Amino acid sequence: MAGSLVTAHPELGPLLSERPQRAKLLDAMVRVVAEKGYEAATVADAVKLARVSRGTFYELFESKEACLADAYRLGLDVLAERVSEAIRDASDWREELRLGLRAYLRTLDEEPQFAKVYLLEWAPVPAERDAAMWRFARRYGASFARGGATAPDAALYLLAAGVQELARAHVRAGGRAIELEDVLVGCAVRLAAKEEPWT
Repeated sequence: MAGSLVTAHPELGPLLSERPQRAKLLDAMVRVVAEKGYEAATVADAVKLARVSRGTFYELFESKEACLADAYRLGLDVLAERVSEAIRDASDWREELRLGLRAYLRTLDEEPQFAKVYLLEWAPVPAERDAAMWRFARRYGASFARGGATAPDAALYLLAAGVQELARAHVRAGGRAIELEDVLVGCAVRLAAKEEPWT
């Protein structure tokens, strides 16, 4: 069975040989929460899937929430790196926005376990979710700056959170995230439009 997006994080490769229990538990927590939801998922579920002892779990993590928070951060790192890689050769800021959003949406479609946790099960890890929104807000801000446009931090955060919320609603309704590319690019471009100055 394929692992979750978390297993693509560069820090987990070494962990698989040096501290395999931690890497397995991080992956297992994402998979269990994706399948059952955070409330129904248990530490027992994660340790069973990871094939490690409950004692080992508590040596490595303070709680189920702490394990999920670590997994969320690692998955976010991979998601953000995919966006960074996708925009590397963009010819201008509009292409950068489109390519970045495309990579973000494709990752959600290609990694349904992580997508479910990232989009639907983040309530137990609000600090990590806020960090994710600010990280993507800064990314949008950098793209806008490349085109000579600026927007307030609050507007950039609203864009990042809106992208996530629309993706959540669309995926929950059975759609594919990539179907949102054009509308999200259009909204992002309008946010940066010079004819609508921020006061």
